[in-house]
Amino acid sequence: MRWTPRLRTVLVSVNLLILVILVGGIVLLRLYESVLVRRTEAELIAQAAHAAAAYKVAIAREIEERGQPPEGYGVAASPAWIVPKDAPFVPWTPRLDLARSPVLTTPEPARAADTASDPVALAAGESIAQALQDAQRTTLAGIRVVDSAGIVVATTRTELGLSLAHREEVARALEGENVSLIRARIRDDPPPALDSIQRGARVRVFVAMSVTHGDRVWGAVVLSRTPMSLQQSLYGVRGYLGLGAVVLISLTTLLGLVASRTISRPMKELIDQTERVARGERGAATPLGRPGTHEVRQVSEAVAAMARTLEQRADYIRTFASGVSHEFKTPLTAIRGAVELLRDHAEEMTPEERDRFLGNLEHDAARLDRLVTRLTDLARADVVHPASESIEVAPVVEETAARVREAAPNARVEVHCEGGRAAVDRELLGSILANLLENAQQHGGDGVTIGVRVRPVEDGGEGAVEIQVADDGPGISEANRERIFERFFTTARDRGGSGLGLPIVRSLVEVHGGSIRVESASGETRFVVILPEESPSA
Repeated sequence: MRWTPRLRTVLVSVNLLILVILVGGIVLLRLYESVLVRRTEAELIAQAAHAAAAYKVAIAREIEERGQPPEGYGVAASPAWIVPKDAPFVPWTPRLDLARSPVLTTPEPARAADTASDPVALAAGESIAQALQDAQRTTLAGIRVVDSAGIVVATTRTELGLSLAHREEVARALEGENVSLIRARIRDDPPPALDSIQRGARVRVFVAMSVTHGDRVWGAVVLSRTPMSLQQSLYGVRGYLGLGAVVLISLTTLLGLVASRTISRPMKELIDQTERVARGERGAATPLGRPGTHEVRQVSEAVAAMARTLEQRADYIRTFASGVSHEFKTPLTAIRGAVELLRDHAEEMTPEERDRFLGNLEHDAARLDRLVTRLTDLARADVVHPASESIEVAPVVEETAARVREAAPNARVEVHCEGGRAAVDRELLGSILANLLENAQQHGGDGVTIGVRVRPVEDGGEGAVEIQVADDGPGISEANRERIFERFFTTARDRGGSGLGLPIVRSLVEVHGGSIRVESASGETRFVVILPEESPSA
């Protein structure tokens, strides 16, 4: 059988895919925002390296011109941040992340310095100040150079001569550590336009690079820049975003089509089948070739099975109604004819003729009574439920055989019981035996000998009882043997047969989980019934 997913699997999968798209989009936007921050950090690190190198060269030149030893200049660096002299490279990898890096408060303003600026640092700062201002026109980054005491000696702003030593990034840089961090940014003016060079982000990136010479700190370079806001960045790649939107819409449409093909189309076919069945079209309901999901396949198979059952039931009702009509029509016609003759010619008839017509009326009435009884038995056999407990079969066989001997003295009934139990109601077992014995009596003729044998057997490894009913009558022809269990089929209609006895027997036997078969040859007919010892519903 072709595999099909369950309906809940399809629905959960579609919902999960949509959820993944939404959550994935949010995560990607958050990651992209962190990328913008880290990219700004990388740019500031590169600019800081150039500014620090220029400042270091300027200090070295000033120290040389003043004839001072460079080893004693500045302050001692923290041992944790001293770079070995033989280290060829000192890389600084950007590491800021909005998800993990804390966002500090806005920076405190510069304070008045307690001491004057170092003259060497101040001279070096003045020599590079113009270069820093020229660079800011392109990079837009705020640049400040501080001496070893944290006093600004060069700046692109207005803090010259003020102290920044109280700020965390400056204090750590003056110990020899390279620092990058994020601070909150508060702005009162409205957000800038998306295509403006101003940036509307709510944070600002700060980078403080220590200017060192061996184990001495000569000062620090502090840079700050607002990263590009997410809106401005997305505006810059709006073409790609449009393409992404088209892809997402196409993917969502594809998911909808998949769901429609998997669920809606099979359901529409199923509804169409049920409407055709409701209109009475035969063979309209068949299992769907492509049900889409496991549940739809089950419903399709159930509807097809139900439609077949309804068609079979309709055929059965038509056949049954036709058979009942035929069985009732013959005696009713005879009764109507006899009544008309008696009404019109009763006075002209001899007593013998009247008695003959009255006898015919009594015979046809009895036939109708037997037919009604058989129909009642047949209806009960169609709706009977298996018994929950088993009974001894032998006493029921003896009682039924005794009733047949009393009703038909010319028939000889011989019973041989070896025991056995069957899960069947006592009254229903009596009905099965009575119908089999009556069938043998009708078809065997006068003086027929009927043998009943009961013995325990095994059927499919389970305990069961076998009941054989045999007669020494003329037997059943091969052609008729195939039809004896059909309703209303009988070869003894002139002897009162209705063609319902054996169908009743088969219905009762099968509903109890048993089986019946016929074995017939010239001079003998044998019906073999097997009933289980345990109820099939137990």
